[in-house]
Amino acid sequence: MTEADATRVDMHVKTLDEHVVRRAKARGLDVLVYAPHFVRLPDIRATAARYSDDELLVVPAREVFTGSWRDRRHLLAIGLTDPVPDFITLDGALREFDRQDAAVVVPHPELMNVSMRHEDVAMNRDAIDAVEIYNAKCQPYQNRRGQRIANTLDMPCFGSSYAHLRGTVGEAWTQFDTAVDDESDLVDALQANVSRRVLHRPGLSHRLRSLVEFSHLGFENSWGKFDRLLLSGMEPTHPMQVAYDGRFDDVSVY
Repeated sequence: MTEADATRVDMHVKTLDEHVVRRAKARGLDVLVYAPHFVRLPDIRATAARYSDDELLVVPAREVFTGSWRDRRHLLAIGLTDPVPDFITLDGALREFDRQDAAVVVPHPELMNVSMRHEDVAMNRDAIDAVEIYNAKCQPYQNRRGQRIANTLDMPCFGSSYAHLRGTVGEAWTQFDTAVDDESDLVDALQANVSRRVLHRPGLSHRLRSLVEFSHLGFENSWGKFDRLLLSGMEPTHPMQVAYDGRFDDVSVY
């Protein structure tokens, strides 16, 4: 397959609007995987469909927070047919992803207390389709942890901008050696371990943009979390929400 035939996918973004779409197209992306925090799957799907067109495919996904606030293990699921809440056990999430035949990838491994650790990936490697080895929000030493996990366990890899800010979209991407025309194509590419390369923009501007994104992490884990927990009430993706009809009561951690 030639370079022109490959598909450039930013595998994980948190923000989506007209500005994001224009930036993604300007940077030569073909696909965005859109997985905002604490938004239910039907709403993510509706937003993804609204911003998809013939030039750019937006694939809906869920970054599920397994475990409690103090000890979270994030998993990114692509190809879900039914909503899955946050704050359920890791085993419970993996069983549900398997039931739905979703592709499951590990974002930002070993990032503080919000990520899968080496031993988590090793214990569940048969249920995981790829490990992130480059995340534009992470610092180099943090990305090296993901690279070591993927190399040690001989796992497929991916990369993303993990953009929470518009300007970071397209700073890193995964180039698949196959056509990705819809959501199922991306699920198939991940589950079949299609050949790919993880790439990012070069130079000082990329490093500065990564630092800006990383600095935003402080807000996310301080006032942002306080606001969500104490001022906003129960999250829409809390397993006790009525929308989940009690299906996850047995694996809820709260």
